[in-house]
Amino acid sequence: MDMFQRINEHQQVVFCNDEQSGLKAIIAIHNTTLGPALGGCRMQPYKTVDDALEDVLRLSKGMTYKCAAADVDFGGGKAVIIGDPLKDKSPELFRAFGQFVEGLNGRFYTGTDMGTEPEDFVHALKETNCIVGVEEVYGGSGDSSAPTALGVIYGLQATNKAVFGSEDLYGKSYAIQGLGKVGFKVAERLMEEGADLYVTDIHQHAIDDLVTKSKQLGTLIKVVSSQEIYQTNADVFVPCAIGGIINDETISMLNVKAVVGSANNQLLELRHGQMLQDKGILYAPDYIVNAGGLIQVADELYEPNKERVLRKTKAIYNSLFDIYKQAEMDSITTVEAANRFCEERIKARTKRNSFFSHSKRPKWNVRY
Repeated sequence: MDMFQRINEHQQVVFCNDEQSGLKAIIAIHNTTLGPALGGCRMQPYKTVDDALEDVLRLSKGMTYKCAAADVDFGGGKAVIIGDPLKDKSPELFRAFGQFVEGLNGRFYTGTDMGTEPEDFVHALKETNCIVGVEEVYGGSGDSSAPTALGVIYGLQATNKAVFGSEDLYGKSYAIQGLGKVGFKVAERLMEEGADLYVTDIHQHAIDDLVTKSKQLGTLIKVVSSQEIYQTNADVFVPCAIGGIINDETISMLNVKAVVGSANNQLLELRHGQMLQDKGILYAPDYIVNAGGLIQVADELYEPNKERVLRKTKAIYNSLFDIYKQAEMDSITTVEAANRFCEERIKARTKRNSFFSHSKRPKWNVRY
């Protein structure tokens, strides 16, 4: 396939190669209508460059919709580093990556994602100011998993209101897939509210920590296998791990009334949103539910303000509830309603965002 045909509507794709540090990375800028591209940097041992390119193109497009839905003045972008995060990291590698980001002259801002940590980008900060999500000691806003988890809770409340008539979290059961930083916080909050939980994770220590927490709170949880999590009799499935887990096979196993979680790109294909609807399962579009972390790192460029972040994250409840109502009114899926909303917002603001000129980097972002 011709490369320009493959990148399709993406504005810019940059292949980054630094022989000395071993850096091999791809930066994809999908759309900058709303402002400079914003998206995390993922590090994985991709089997092929094609796999890495496919991932960064898909993720960067998702960030365009995510930024539009969250109403932040940024567009969609993403970066991937090809390598094993357990073996191939070095300060030199991230400094080299920072130089490539700097070469984009403020068109792209990035930070941690799967396989990378805030500490990694302390090295990148020595080469560019276009880094977000670093620790507070370096002038950043710190751990973004807290607002992400809070957004999931708001998403669950809005969904409970739509499905059960009450936003109360207690009295319902939830099947949580993945107990990472976000999933664990969501589980904690649900236990505190008196909800029943089914949980699974590939790391035993995460399960052990949650079991200990449940004993402290006097609540009970049921640990199930990675396959059994799809077959529980929970009210809501809460995917907080990898994407693509809503597919032909898993939909046939689901017994839940709704799907609400933090994982990116939960639907393997767009048609799976229709399959969920046909089965009577309400789907909360992931890029609306998990926007809390994005809201925090975007807000960081105005100087960190936790109260401002919490206020904007709370809007996820109303945004999601509006999507549900619009989907019902138009007889379309919730993901179609969400995508349409984002596309209309981008179109409406095509000539409105001159404040974030791509040729002028926000002056308040100089921190290192």
